[in-house]
Amino acid sequence: MFRLDADRPVEFCDGTRRRDFLHAGALSTLGLGLTQFMGMKAHGAVDPKKDVNCILLMLVGGPSQIDTWDMKPNAPIEIRGPFKPIKTNVPGIEISENFPRMAKHADKFSIVRSMYHTAAAVHDTGHQMMQTGRLFQGGVEHPHYGCVLGKLRGPKGDVPPHVLLPRPIGATGGNMPHGHSAGYLGKSYDPFILNADPSDPNFRVPDMLPPDYLSAHRVDRRKNWREAIDKSVSKFETSQDARLLDSSFQQAYTLMSSAKARAAFELHREPEATREKYGLNRFGQSCLLARRMIEAGVRFVTINMFETVFDEITWDIHGSKPFSPISCYKDLVGPMFDMAYSSLLEDLSQRGLLSNTMVVGVGEFGRTPKVNPAGGRDHWPQCWSILMGGGPLKGGTIVGASDEIGAMPKDRPTTPAEVAATIYKGLGIDLETELPGAQGRPIPVVDRGTEPIKELFV
Repeated sequence: MFRLDADRPVEFCDGTRRRDFLHAGALSTLGLGLTQFMGMKAHGAVDPKKDVNCILLMLVGGPSQIDTWDMKPNAPIEIRGPFKPIKTNVPGIEISENFPRMAKHADKFSIVRSMYHTAAAVHDTGHQMMQTGRLFQGGVEHPHYGCVLGKLRGPKGDVPPHVLLPRPIGATGGNMPHGHSAGYLGKSYDPFILNADPSDPNFRVPDMLPPDYLSAHRVDRRKNWREAIDKSVSKFETSQDARLLDSSFQQAYTLMSSAKARAAFELHREPEATREKYGLNRFGQSCLLARRMIEAGVRFVTINMFETVFDEITWDIHGSKPFSPISCYKDLVGPMFDMAYSSLLEDLSQRGLLSNTMVVGVGEFGRTPKVNPAGGRDHWPQCWSILMGGGPLKGGTIVGASDEIGAMPKDRPTTPAEVAATIYKGLGIDLETELPGAQGRPIPVVDRGTEPIKELFV
């Protein structure tokens, strides 16, 4: 979040230090992607006729396929678990009883029931693959879908192209990157990170606003001060960071002072009934905020449903502390997701936004078919389910199938790379597009030969 008057010094990649006249408190140095505000366009990489947005719901912890969207009611009790299936508004599609509102909107989303990957069964690797399409290897961090979109399309008006809500994923046990950054594209394409809880009654985004104590006189003085520093630090002046700041100063100030950008974050403008419908919790209000972001012109919104899997009730149902019991799917996590996801789909549809906004709900893996001795389920990347719909993607469709106990794909095995290709195709990005990668090597947005999930397209 930007401030014009922060006094904290910043060290840039060339080793020089300079007062941070543009402080990105939640984004690391220059993390909002100032160069994006120069209106950079990539010729041929993006189909201008397909101006599609995306909301990615990262269901941190890894939802159990058997207890959510691929139930096995005829399996033994140690497999099928404690929950029962219910019918949806699409004949032939059933989901868990923990999602009664979601069942009324099954025509708006599709379920891919044959996801799998072969990497280590740890949260971090799953986060990487489900947010970039690739596993990070050899020190190369691949960019998040929203960061790629921001680079290729740039912003619409004064709002950033990619916003991450409410906070980045924290510790999940692997000590590896989670895939939410711009990776080798550079920090200038990182997402705007809210870094605040929108369900807090006192929620506001103060650093998006010109500080109350920052008068026009002080802005002018800061500009004069900046010019003096620019003249005196020759090494800094020749650095890439200096050129970035010089070319983007006005655009950053425009963002801060934009009434449209400020208004998008003002949840108090929403009727109380609407806020309650989404759920007065961090995830629910983040989903409502995402809808406001899309309305304001943000192209891509990532929502992390949880920040960690430790000492917090999440999808990570190992059954014993510091993890969650399976009962939380009925008592807390299930209702929380049911309210927010259903309200988001309903709102987008009623406002005419679902036709050009993909809504994708993914976990990093599934859970073991057999309930463990603690009464929970452990990590299982061999098979799980995800949700995809909106924009050019079909609703009311089942893609793939798992076997009788939800252990392995039985039909149409689907990889995270194919999900990435599907998202990029939905966004109108040519899958042959190459990005400037590590050590200057061009890297295609998806691995060569990877195809989208064709069954999802109309």
